[in-house]
Amino acid sequence: MRNILVIGSGKSSSYLIKYLLDASENEKLHITIGDLDINNAKKLIADHKNATAITLDVFNTASRIEAIQKADIVISMLPARFHIEVAKDCITYDKNMVTASYVSEEMQALNTQAVKKGLVFMNEIGVDPGLDHMSAMQIIDRIRDKGGKMLLFESFTGGLVAPESDTNLWNYKFTWNPRNVVLAGQGGAAKFLQESTYKYIPYNRLFRRTEFLDVEGYGRFEGYANRDSLKYQEIYGLQDVKTLYRGTIRRVGFSRAWNAFVNLGLTDDSYTIDDSENMSYRDFVNSFLPYSPTDSVELKFRHALKLDQDDTIWSKYLELDIFDGTKMVGLKKASPAQILQKILMEHWTLDAMDKDMIVMYHKFGYELDGKKYQIDSTMVTLGEDQTYTAMSKTVGLPVAIATLAILNGKIKTPGVQIPITREVYTPILKELEQYGIGFNETEAPYLGYNPLTL
Repeated sequence: MRNILVIGSGKSSSYLIKYLLDASENEKLHITIGDLDINNAKKLIADHKNATAITLDVFNTASRIEAIQKADIVISMLPARFHIEVAKDCITYDKNMVTASYVSEEMQALNTQAVKKGLVFMNEIGVDPGLDHMSAMQIIDRIRDKGGKMLLFESFTGGLVAPESDTNLWNYKFTWNPRNVVLAGQGGAAKFLQESTYKYIPYNRLFRRTEFLDVEGYGRFEGYANRDSLKYQEIYGLQDVKTLYRGTIRRVGFSRAWNAFVNLGLTDDSYTIDDSENMSYRDFVNSFLPYSPTDSVELKFRHALKLDQDDTIWSKYLELDIFDGTKMVGLKKASPAQILQKILMEHWTLDAMDKDMIVMYHKFGYELDGKKYQIDSTMVTLGEDQTYTAMSKTVGLPVAIATLAILNGKIKTPGVQIPITREVYTPILKELEQYGIGFNETEAPYLGYNPLTL
């Protein structure tokens, strides 16, 4: 039996582990799942004869090394900042490695050693990053193969709530780490390329510069810019492209409403609030508003944000109970972002029967034989339940398929890499179609960059 070590059995691991277990008999696999919480690992393997759950603390050097030495390949589903210790051990003990996370500087620094040892270190093989890379490069390569010249590339992805589970006025529920949602867009201006001009959007304007996206069967969405759209310009070979933009998808109206939290400072994570544990939600909001001996918190809130009482987004704030004087923050020395996250989790957490949804949208503009064309490519995946979510499906399946392909020698190019080559994306995208993860394409004349914007 060949041993696959999976480190971490969190929310994105369910489909990954199921895929490997389903393949274990034919592929002669034994799957070892290591986690601090062994109970979750045990739940996912359900006494499968070809799987073992072990308690594994990634910071316990001896137990980590022991587990890695026994493996033929290692999958790290840990938070991104913890991959590097695993990766160093994989270099030392000659083990291939797979992660769904962005390539860090520390990971990239291992490339020379990985190449020298003939090891495949596959990263960014989840949904975003991952599925976005593969599906984009497949079309970009196809355009280039027939002699086309790329003019525009835009890519958007969003983790959302499925239509049948969309039960709040924000049309949103947490399908991933809530903290990342609250802090989205911070840490510098978003930068992208628009008609050969570099553009920048500071954080305080990010959620007011959005683009409309229409997906057949699912209606209209909006997209706001990711922090750095240019980091893949060279990697994708798009040095001469005129427009390059990557963004995050939400339902229309979310960004405008969210912008109020940004403007008030409720998403700030750089300091803590004194006596926060004894604050009510109303006190919390009021602490960011001017003093008035007569005006209510609601009136001051609307005045600060220039909102009329009949504004369509006003009801969104009321729905969150942020003006409730009886609900308590209960968090000691909490930052504004931490308090806002607590409030939102009361209303945006998926219920037991809720389903999530992943939406991906690519736009390609290109020129061929003197004519210009545009391809729109969309993908929508719905979750099954709280365990087998769309997020875990679109993250876990690419990781699992890539792992088996590396183990079987089908992906053999060594080094620290991401899935942008035909060797990687062609078989993985083909197999993903069997699981209902596929893209719908439409092609039309390209009329230039003219986005529908709010």
